[in-house]
Amino acid sequence: MEDQVSNDKTPIAGHSVSLRTKLHNFLNKYALLILAILLLVVLPSFLGMFRLGLAAKYLSFAFPAVGIVLIWGYGGILSLGQAAFFGLGSYMMAMFLKLEAAANPDSSSGTALSTFFGTEGLPDFMAWNSVEVLPWWWEPFHHVWFTIPAILIIPAVLAFALGYVNFRNRVSGVYFAIVTLSISAIMMIVIIGNQGLTGGVNGINDFKTFMGLDLDGDRAKLVLYFITCILLLVAVSIGQFILRSRAGRVLVAIRDLEDRARFSGYDPAMFKAFIFSVAALFSSVGGAMFSIQWGLASPALVGIVPSIEMVIYAAVGGRLSLIGAVYGAFLVGYAKTVFSENFVEYWIYFIGALFVFVVMFLPKGLAGLVDLLRSPRERH
Repeated sequence: MEDQVSNDKTPIAGHSVSLRTKLHNFLNKYALLILAILLLVVLPSFLGMFRLGLAAKYLSFAFPAVGIVLIWGYGGILSLGQAAFFGLGSYMMAMFLKLEAAANPDSSSGTALSTFFGTEGLPDFMAWNSVEVLPWWWEPFHHVWFTIPAILIIPAVLAFALGYVNFRNRVSGVYFAIVTLSISAIMMIVIIGNQGLTGGVNGINDFKTFMGLDLDGDRAKLVLYFITCILLLVAVSIGQFILRSRAGRVLVAIRDLEDRARFSGYDPAMFKAFIFSVAALFSSVGGAMFSIQWGLASPALVGIVPSIEMVIYAAVGGRLSLIGAVYGAFLVGYAKTVFSENFVEYWIYFIGALFVFVVMFLPKGLAGLVDLLRSPRERH
C-alpha cells in the first residue's frame, strides 16, 4: 500500500515541478514584455496624473540602477559615483531649459526680470549674483541639437577616460568605489560653491517649457512619461544585447578571473571602461528625463546619499538582473513616498529596514523570487 501511495504521489509531484518550471521559464523569457505592458498599459490605466508623475520620477532613477547592474553585477565594479553622471545629464538639460525660459517674456525668469537687472538673456540666479555675461560654457546650450548629443556623449567620454586610467593602473574594488564616491562629493561641492554659475544650493529651476511645449500640462506629462518608459526599455534592451554578445561574455570572464582573461589576450581595462561608460550614459539620460519632468536640477541629486541610494535600487532588484533593477528602483521609490506620507518622522528607518530585509532574506533581490519557482534540485 505504501508503495502504491508513493507511486501515486510521484506523478503529482513531478507535474507540480513541471508547472513551476514552465512558469519560471515563461517569466524569464517574457520578462521584458511583461515590464513593457506594466509600464505602458497598466500604470497609465490605473494611476492618476499626479501618481503617474511620481512613477516617472521613480523610473528616472531606474536608469542608473540598470547601469549599476551592468558594472557591478556583471563587471565586478562597485561604483558609488553614478549620481555624478545622473547630475551631469540633469544639469545639461536644465541649462537648455533655463536659457529657453530666460528668453521667454512670460516666464518669471524671462526678459522682464532680466531687463530690470539689465542682464537680458541671463538666467535669474545669474542676475541676482551680479553675473553680467553668460559664461562661454553655457552658450552651446541655447541649442537643442547640441544639448541632446552632449547629454549622451560627455558623461560617457568622461566615464571612459576615468575608468580606463583607473583600471589600467589596477585600481578596483573598494578603492575604485572611493574614487567614484569622491567625484560625486567634489561635484556637489563645486555646484554649491558657484552660486552665480550653477544656481548653488537651490540648483537650476523654474522652467516650464521645452521647445515651446508647456511642461505643466497633463498631455505633456503623459507624453514625457511614455518617452521615459520607452527610453528605459531601450536601455534594458541594450544592456541585454551587450551581455549576450561576445563582449558581455568576456566581461563576465574578467569579473571571475581577470588574470586568466588578461593572459588570454584581452585587455580588462578596455572592457571595464567600456561598460562603465555605458552605465554613465544610462545615468545621464535618467538625469535629463528627471529635470525635464520635475523642472529641477539640484546638487541634492549629485552627492553621496543619492549615489548610495542608486546602489540600493540595484541590490533590491537583484544585482544580476537588469529588469529587476527597474522593479527595485520603482519599489524603493514607491516605499519612500508611502512611508514619508504616513510616517513622517520614521520613514527613513522603514527604508533602511526594507534594504536590510532584502539583503538578509533575498540575497538575489526581487529577481531571486522567480528562482524560487524552480525545484530545489533545479536551483542547484
